[in-house]
Amino acid sequence: MTEKTLTGKIEINVRFNEADPLGIVWHGHYIRYFEDGREAFGNEHGIGYLDFYKQGYIIPIVSVQCDYKQSLKYGERVLVETTYVACDAAKLQFRYRVFNANNGKLVATGSSVQVFLNRETSSLQLINPPFFEAWKEKYGMS
Repeated sequence: MTEKTLTGKIEINVRFNEADPLGIVWHGHYIRYFEDGREAFGNEHGIGYLDFYKQGYIIPIVSVQCDYKQSLKYGERVLVETTYVACDAAKLQFRYRVFNANNGKLVATGSSVQVFLNRETSSLQLINPPFFEAWKEKYGMS
């Protein structure tokens, strides 16, 4: 069976406050780049955080993983490639590849998993909400 994926990309400037005194980006900011990538993906593909919220759900991160390959520095640009990986379970799975946009080198890879919680009760949802199933169908992810 072929893995079903959908990808989005965003370019970001490395901000001054993300770097240490040597100009190197602190490792925790790579997770922020993943967040920037998820947000851009959602905006591009019509499945942003507010879309979930309006449907009565919140989608907290329950797992995040990052492998660092090279350092980024203040003044460079970052290209974040965010890939949604389809699955049958009631969760969102993303993979990330982070590149130095100035030279094209891969600087980090990672993944994250989010689950559906009912916004009012915070109860875990064990099946995909209908609006999400419709979104998956629209993009050929079901």
